[in-house]
Amino acid sequence: MTTDASVTAARRPGEQALTALGLGAPALDPADASSHSFPGGGKWRTEIPSCEGPEALAVVLKESSRLDVPIHRISQGSGVWMLTDAEITEMVDATGERDIELCLFTGPRGTWDIGGSVRSDSRGAGLRARGHDAVAGCVEDAVRATELGVKCLLVADEGVLWTLHRAREAGIIPADTTLKVSALIGPVNPASYSVFEHLGADSVNVPSDLTLDHLTEIRRVSGAPLDMYIEAPDDLGGYIRMYEVAELIRRGAPVYLKFGLSKAPGIYPWGTHLRDVTLNTAKERVRRGRLALDLLARHGADGDMAPLGSRLPGALKRFPVGDSA
Repeated sequence: MTTDASVTAARRPGEQALTALGLGAPALDPADASSHSFPGGGKWRTEIPSCEGPEALAVVLKESSRLDVPIHRISQGSGVWMLTDAEITEMVDATGERDIELCLFTGPRGTWDIGGSVRSDSRGAGLRARGHDAVAGCVEDAVRATELGVKCLLVADEGVLWTLHRAREAGIIPADTTLKVSALIGPVNPASYSVFEHLGADSVNVPSDLTLDHLTEIRRVSGAPLDMYIEAPDDLGGYIRMYEVAELIRRGAPVYLKFGLSKAPGIYPWGTHLRDVTLNTAKERVRRGRLALDLLARHGADGDMAPLGSRLPGALKRFPVGDSA
């Protein structure tokens, strides 16, 4: 539980100067703070997203060493099906050497489907898996990836999430596989966040436009780890919340700080025709992480990072699997 002492230990942006000018902000309310943390301790972990293959991964690892950016998780967005077995194995080995969790996206998704509704004004069903065959493709990707040593899978469909949770309960994929919900179907209220947890999510990427109060509301019903872009890609709004990062941790813990990149071209599905932009943006995402970590340090809010190498979410609430279809 966050205490009054830890609430007052961190300095808020501009606090001293504004207080001297009579413009100080009200004191933080300890009741807003999350009472949750990662198992083994720590309030936050880090994630570098959109790492689209072994070459981009090598750039991220080199830059993280150069800038001293600790990384708990590296994720990819194009999908398991866009990588060869050799490429996946190379990524598994490289992240394994650094004790970093590798998370790969599963299967076909609505935005690459022939269905027209996703391109309508309503955006239809978004990234969700359309029909049995799309679900089957996601499951195929999950089985293949975990057989090659991948321990985290990214999903963008509630049915796929529940199916993969049942698969790990049944031993079809390893029991310690973690399931991460994509920002593109991320919940926007505490009730839906709780549903994702019960369906098997081990971390849930919420949209980056949620307010601080929204995060507090979520934490009052669920302790499932939260993923949040500190800087969001343009197709997710392009929000830059750098100066809120300490408060995002205080309210949202346990939270993965995701270092995305605005004003950058889309790279999904990745291929060598997008090589230059993929490598350049991978490098810059690590630099953005350094900027956020420096800001936390300047404000005295850089404590409580979870130990490097930690990846499991702790005990979470689940719907009973039973004989559900």
